Amino acid sequence: MNAVPFSFFKADDTWALWTFLIVAAYVCILLEHKYKWASQISGAVLALIIGLVAANLRIIPTDASVWDAVWNFILPLSVTMLLFNADLRRILRESGRLFGIFNISAVATVIGAFVAVILYHNFIPELNKAAGMMTGSYIGGGVNFVALSKALVASGTLVSTLTVADNLNMALAFLLLLSIPNFRFFKRTFKHPYEDEIQELAKASVEAEQETRAAAYWKRKEISLLDIASIIAIAFFIVFIAGKFSGWVQSVIPADATGFMSLVRIVFGQLYLVIPVVTIGLATLFPKWLPKIPGAYEVGMFGVYLFFVVIGIPASIYTIITKAPILLAFCFTIAAINIVLTLIGGKVFHYSVEECVISSNANLGGPSTAAGMAIAKGWTKLVTPAILVGVWGYAIGNYVGMFVGLTVLSMFHH
Repeated sequence: MNAVPFSFFKADDTWALWTFLIVAAYVCILLEHKYKWASQISGAVLALIIGLVAANLRIIPTDASVWDAVWNFILPLSVTMLLFNADLRRILRESGRLFGIFNISAVATVIGAFVAVILYHNFIPELNKAAGMMTGSYIGGGVNFVALSKALVASGTLVSTLTVADNLNMALAFLLLLSIPNFRFFKRTFKHPYEDEIQELAKASVEAEQETRAAAYWKRKEISLLDIASIIAIAFFIVFIAGKFSGWVQSVIPADATGFMSLVRIVFGQLYLVIPVVTIGLATLFPKWLPKIPGAYEVGMFGVYLFFVVIGIPASIYTIITKAPILLAFCFTIAAINIVLTLIGGKVFHYSVEECVISSNANLGGPSTAAGMAIAKGWTKLVTPAILVGVWGYAIGNYVGMFVGLTVLSMFHH
């Protein structure tokens, strides 16, 4: 049996680990609101870096029941809250131009996954699972990665090493996407109306520049005790119903089912695949109720910040060097092809550079990082569309990832 690595806070020191997690998320949000450099990086990336650094400095353990609680309870509740706004009619109506380039970017992820499979198929065990998980993750987000790891029954080793590789890759990808609009080549090649607008506003108002773009977006809202109670109660109820339904599907359809019934079990037998169906269904059926509850996105977003800290924790730099360099290359290939093909597609269909990088970010990181980038850059008109297309990515990511996983399995099934 392997010895548990030393850490300053022990795995069973529950209060200490929860305190670390909550304070880390708070610090990231505070920095993002107070300082321009933090707002540029985005709180989500800062949270990931804090988790990564704390784990690699052995301040916190890489395995603990607190981290499991975030995965098993905080994350499904947060995803549900983030989907309160996911009225399908509104997504199609308000996401506007971004919806088109987002779907081009999603196709780019699928192409990237198949290219990565062809390049590295001799070196990666559980290849179909890795391809499916990363496709879902790079169309939706970490939520889809978790769902597909469970749906495809990936080993713990693959999940942890792929998480490490993905996290390191995502940090690089976000920094690149943040930088692309500033490069002269892209300024010459693409339209950049949102950056032009900021330059005009900066000339008109020096005072506005004193406030970070994150602080400008996350203004105070009027919220009541009833709103808070509604958000938490509805989220718990939806996750409970989704969990019971997915459990029932697994109990009535055997694991060795084939054909259509196998597909039904794969789709509706997983909690993270049922949550979007239930929540989006309610948001679309009752657009004047669920999407109108104030504070749901903020509460859900705080949960996502906790999740980003936890995502960074397994990211051992030593593990990457010794065990996962090929997985880093695998993730890098998918992300690089996504960014390149999104920019090419954007140029062909006359999208601005801002729309291209936000869509790519929404694919690779999900709505939270895409909205964070739009806020950090001051592209306020792109924030809501970024969230909406990112939510659309959450909704479709699991299904596209499952398709890629099953296709790769059939390609290399002997």
